[in-house]
Amino acid sequence: MRLEGGCYCGEVRYVAEGDPMMQAQCHCRECQYISGGAPNTFIAMPAAGFSYIAGQPKQFARKDLERAVTREFCARCGTHLVTKVPGLPAAILKVGTLDEPAQFHPQMAIYTCDKQDFHAIPAGMATFEKLPGH
Repeated sequence: MRLEGGCYCGEVRYVAEGDPMMQAQCHCRECQYISGGAPNTFIAMPAAGFSYIAGQPKQFARKDLERAVTREFCARCGTHLVTKVPGLPAAILKVGTLDEPAQFHPQMAIYTCDKQDFHAIPAGMATFEKLPGH
């Protein structure tokens, strides 16, 4: 699979190639902050197949958390593009940044322990209180 995308203003662009590792919606509290309150929809792609093809994002990682993720975003328009998790060889792409968001086919809802009453999970979708297997 080949995915292309970028930020709202167009300054930062990326390409990701390979087999998706996970397609999901995340309901964790941290993702609610990043998304503005909704679950965060994402596709995890192999890090080896990911690269920026225009511009470079700014990065943010909390210093007060053990194993804090790094969030990459456009410095001009603020669009959150990618999350990188320590030790996970993946680029976690935000579905809203894809040129073709219809390429997203969610398989599961994760971190439903933090789900808000107004969050919708499609009927029949697999759900996990945390991550599958944890």
